[in-house]
Amino acid sequence: MKFGIFANLAGPGRHQDFAKVIEEAREQAVYCDQAGFDSIWYTEHHFGHEGYELVPNPILMGADIAAHTKNIRIGQAANIITFWHPLRLAEDIALLDQLSGGRVEVGIGRGLYGREAMNLNQLADPRDQEKNRALFEETYEILKKALSERFFSHQGEFYQFPAPGLKWNHPLSPQTEEYMDMEKGEIKKMSIMPPPLQKPHPPLWQVIDTPRSIRWAAEHQVNGIFWMPTVKELKIRFELYRETLSKAKGAPAKLGEGLALVRDCYVAETMEEARRDAEEAVLHTYRWICHWRGLGNMLDPGEELKPGTELSYEFLHSRNLLFGTPDYVAEKIQELKEELNVQHLLLWTNHGSLSHEKIMRSTKLFAEEVMPRFKDKA
Repeated sequence: MKFGIFANLAGPGRHQDFAKVIEEAREQAVYCDQAGFDSIWYTEHHFGHEGYELVPNPILMGADIAAHTKNIRIGQAANIITFWHPLRLAEDIALLDQLSGGRVEVGIGRGLYGREAMNLNQLADPRDQEKNRALFEETYEILKKALSERFFSHQGEFYQFPAPGLKWNHPLSPQTEEYMDMEKGEIKKMSIMPPPLQKPHPPLWQVIDTPRSIRWAAEHQVNGIFWMPTVKELKIRFELYRETLSKAKGAPAKLGEGLALVRDCYVAETMEEARRDAEEAVLHTYRWICHWRGLGNMLDPGEELKPGTELSYEFLHSRNLLFGTPDYVAEKIQELKEELNVQHLLLWTNHGSLSHEKIMRSTKLFAEEVMPRFKDKA
């Protein structure tokens, strides 16, 4: 099993001391690199004056982390590609792959918050889900072409590359049929520079949740990242991905193949200490998220939300938290391994008001007392 850190840098009010946030993020990444974690992932959110999501650019964040680490892979969970110009995104990813020595994991997403979309790209307005999906799928298509093909072109609903009618004639740029219409003297294909170091392109991941998103990711053989649901509900979603991936590959896929799971994690010496340290911090995160998502995504199949049910530590703990002693956390991971064949487990450790010292203490306990029980021997 591979272990990563889902580093959603957060903290109400911490935007006033962002230099300290970055300093702590570097310390966390350097430790995880040295301790043998496989990956660390940064998020993309915008205009978050409340402080729950502090990083607007996971690629730029990854460039800094790459300069301070040697082995750990650097992911985005996720680039909200509907907000980006697809060619600029491809160039930035490729440059990060070169800067990091081929350590990039590319995460992609469609976007959730209207205040982000409407101020970055109104075509991505999540209130129009069909247009949002169409924009996402076309941007993905361009991104993959740009990262994997020497020369490429694209004709779509939203974008046309190269722009039509562009003449090109320079003595240091020999015209060839590879990228030119020789009769018209016009560019017919283009190339990003630099190309990524990893071939044919860095691994691609999508944050997924709904059956439609699960099917799309599997059909395109894009790896998937899940988060909130219970093990019983995840089993249904993992199976849907497996079935769809098997058809796409034309060969049987294993349960858990191509999938990662994010789980909120806090390790302490006792169960009581874990709750005392991290209860309010994780509830802060879920109060933020569940305003949009509700509690329904954390129910078992067929379970109904009882009237008056409120978000609480008791409600969350048995459903999707890895909060407790090393033995307890290891037991819950073993369940994930047996029931879902989880291949990649990403630990969400950076919850809001939780201090950096406690985050690091928990991470070290996990690295020293939990991870060795499951870590791949390669």
